[in-house]
This record gives sequence, structure tokens and C-alpha cells, in this order.
Amino acid sequence: MLVGAVLAATAGAVVWRSRPAADFGTPVSAAPASAAAAVRVRVDDGRLPARTGADAPARLRIPALDLDASVEAVGIDPRTGDFAVPPSVDRVGWYRYGPGFAARTGSIVIAGHVDSAAEGEGAFFRLGSLEAGDVVTLTAADGRARSFEVLARERFRKTAIPLERYFARDGAVRLTLITCGGPFDAATGHYRDNVVVTAVTRPGPSRPVLPSGRTRS
Repeated sequence: MLVGAVLAATAGAVVWRSRPAADFGTPVSAAPASAAAAVRVRVDDGRLPARTGADAPARLRIPALDLDASVEAVGIDPRTGDFAVPPSVDRVGWYRYGPGFAARTGSIVIAGHVDSAAEGEGAFFRLGSLEAGDVVTLTAADGRARSFEVLARERFRKTAIPLERYFARDGAVRLTLITCGGPFDAATGHYRDNVVVTAVTRPGPSRPVLPSGRTRS
């Protein structure tokens, strides 16, 4: 069963020289029932969604963090049973067994490292500093863009994170960003908690994105 272990070591990099920017303990706001209600699903059945390649996001942009990261399609590390976050800390991983770029329902899950002793700050080093209303943009390989707006940020013990909520395949479409946070355990080389940011769809059609990050009107 992968469900219980899928986030056990997500972004659990060895500690860097400084801590993540914000170590919050409560959400910015409460997610509405349509976006956050727990949905009983299996995330370990191994079924690939239809047209996985065409539905894969290519880049993640968060202007508030000055972040423009490449997105890799990932699954589960067969050696550990954990979410297979890309090893390079400046890249993030999209969970390819769940909803993809063009999803109209469910949780599009992207996880990234917070930091690394070898590489320094990760793509999600300052994820905890996001505020309600901050914009997050996913871009497909063909230039289509989907914009989301931060609704909530939360922190859970890795053993207590409600996986059925964040890996759901139905309910209102939302973007779920996950990294590590909370106290660092020097004995294990991992942070104790998972930080989760939930963003919901902003109104407006998908538009091509220019190399500068501006959208074409």
C-alpha cells in the first residue's frame, strides 16, 4: 500500500545552512467544502490517466516567490514507496497518476524540495511565505497556461497528512503544492512535517505564455 508512505519523505532533503522563510502553523484561510472536502480515493492503483504525456504540465511559475521551475512527470519511487520528487532541487514533480494540466476535477499535485545540503535552497524553499491571493501559473509544453490563486496553506505531521484530500481525483479542480517544513530532525536528516498550499482556478481562458512570463493577449 503506497497511500501511507507516499509523502513520508517528500522533499525531505538534508538541512541547508538556513531555514525556510516561514514556519506557519495555521492556514491563511479555510478552503471551501467544494475544494477541500475529503474524498475517498486510491492513489496507489497504478492506473495512468488518459493522454498522460499530452496532459503533463511543463513549467510552474509563482511571481511572489520569483519562481520559474521546470516540472517533471513523476510517480512513486519503487525502492521506498515515496513520492518520487526530482533529485535536482530546482525542479518540481507532478504526480502523473492523478489529474493533469487540463483537469476539470480533482487535485493536480506538484511537490518539490525545500532545500539540500549539497545544492542549497530548493524550488519550494519559500513556499510557506505564500499568502492568500498569490498567483500560481502552470504552463503546458504547447504554451497554454492555467492560473490559480492561493486559497490556503497548511502544515501537517507527515504521518497525519490527509492524503485522500490532497490526492483526490474528483471534487472542484485545484492545484496542490507540497514540500517539507516544521522542525528539522538531525538524526533522520528530514523535516518533521509537510507544508501544503492549495490554490484554486482563477477565472479567464487559457492563454499562451511568452518567454518573459507575460501572457499573450
